[in-house]
Amino acid sequence: MLCSIPSHVPHAGFLLSRLINMDKLSIIIPVYNTELYIKRCLDSVVSQTYENIEIICVDDGSTDNSGKICAEYAEKDARIKYIYKPNGGESSARNAGLRNASGHYIGFIDCDDWIAPDMYATLHHMAKKHNAHVNVVNFYKNTDAEQLIMQNRKPIKNGCMSARDMMIYALNRDDYTGYCSYIWNKLFSADLIRKNGLLFDEQIRFGGDVLFHAQVVLSDGCTGVYNDTPLYHYYQRGSSTAHSKDLSTKRDILTAYKRIEQLMNKKGYSDISFWARGFYCYHASVVAEIALQQENKRMFTHMQNEIRIHLDDYIETNKDFPKKHEKIHQLLN
Repeated sequence: MLCSIPSHVPHAGFLLSRLINMDKLSIIIPVYNTELYIKRCLDSVVSQTYENIEIICVDDGSTDNSGKICAEYAEKDARIKYIYKPNGGESSARNAGLRNASGHYIGFIDCDDWIAPDMYATLHHMAKKHNAHVNVVNFYKNTDAEQLIMQNRKPIKNGCMSARDMMIYALNRDDYTGYCSYIWNKLFSADLIRKNGLLFDEQIRFGGDVLFHAQVVLSDGCTGVYNDTPLYHYYQRGSSTAHSKDLSTKRDILTAYKRIEQLMNKKGYSDISFWARGFYCYHASVVAEIALQQENKRMFTHMQNEIRIHLDDYIETNKDFPKKHEKIHQLLN
């Protein structure tokens, strides 16, 4: 299991030479108060069949035993870097990981998720075979009650994907559920990220991953490849940011999608940027529902106005789902 090779082991020099000749993968794990799940996550990463990895655990000011657990793992496995920083949010932790990453490729894992043993071997093979900058596998959605494979309603093309392809797959989630715009089922070219100076926006507490994905994909010359095999386990727990009822946090994703729309327009994809506006409208409806529950009339009215502005785009992106139309019209009435 351990990457460090004692000098007395036969053929240690050969094994070390093999590692040196392999591309290094930097796996970044932002960690915050997940002592119940972090061991499962780390066990799945240190057990990868791809050997030349560095595992960067960024403890974002945890107040439980998460940091202690990461530090203990780092003492036992030389591939693990443990970094502590004051709490600054997930984007801040991911940026700390990026600044400390030395690999040829970069991957991200959420600290309550886990991965199949061959996930990074599969992703690296895809990257080398297709010379791709964004390499994607399918995933499972896990809860305490069930495990579901994400099923695409429409096929994702084999071989090389263009930036246009990837933006459509990311934003049309009903048809291409297995792609998504999350970053954890992907392996990115470190050169592309560094060349473009890409970092997460630390002011965006919810939705920073979808914006980062768009910034990578819309970088000049970016290509991708997809494998429909589910190798990532996305664990949904009730206390995650995605389930937060904090209006200020929830509104951040509106900023993310507005910037994605602007970036798509700037890069020459204005003909498909209505997909970003449709998602903006959806998240405006989520904020509106929370505001209604919290009797925040001012916020509810503001979100109603945002929904009306983007309603046509929402209807266009959900034309096959009339029940969604009914739900959004209920908020307007």
